[in-house]
Amino acid sequence: MRMRRKKHLEDRVAAVSDVLLISEIDEDQRNFQTAVLSPEYIELEKWFPHRAPLYLEIGCGKGGFAAEFARTHPEINLLAVEKSANVIVSACEKAIEQGLDNLRFIKCGAEYLPRYLPNGTVERIFLNFSCPFPKNRYASHRLTHPRFLELYKALLAPGGEIHQKTDNRGLFEFSIEALSGAGFRLQNISLDLHHSGFEGNIETEYERKFASQGLPIYRLEAVLPRKGGEGE
Repeated sequence: MRMRRKKHLEDRVAAVSDVLLISEIDEDQRNFQTAVLSPEYIELEKWFPHRAPLYLEIGCGKGGFAAEFARTHPEINLLAVEKSANVIVSACEKAIEQGLDNLRFIKCGAEYLPRYLPNGTVERIFLNFSCPFPKNRYASHRLTHPRFLELYKALLAPGGEIHQKTDNRGLFEFSIEALSGAGFRLQNISLDLHHSGFEGNIETEYERKFASQGLPIYRLEAVLPRKGGEGE
């Protein structure tokens, strides 16, 4: 079901412009080849008041996870990404209301991130409850498809990590195979996160919904090896 367009969306987006970068690229193109032909790198040192390791959440939704992570980890700068202005505006408003100066946002698809972020600048990527695209003909749209993983490998610093959570077992199995095939080292794999004893989990809006229905939450960490070593 498609989300109803928010009232006064343009005005609300304009009001959060200090924390939101809106990509001018036509998202319908989904073109990996042309995405980085004209880099427009963000001046991160100007956008974030404090110098800190940069984390990235791709598909932040209404920003529940991003806001809580930024609040509890002031030592980290978090850049949250979402394709829909109708959705990301709520996340931006939440960050401003809570005074989270270590949280910023980009409205764009994941394939366009190299246009805005230089290689090797991200320490960790969060993929929280990404769309599973269950039909095989849409597998290339999954955010753990090999073409996206190559993009992440470029953005990540050596030893950087991807943390994934999902309620979809098919996507989780697909991700394990794809990440392993791309050379990531997998660790802390959980087939039922909420009964695993894992500490420090920050729930997303979807996560609370699925967990309340008794569905297991799948989680993994994938580490990009350092050159000549194991990514420890």
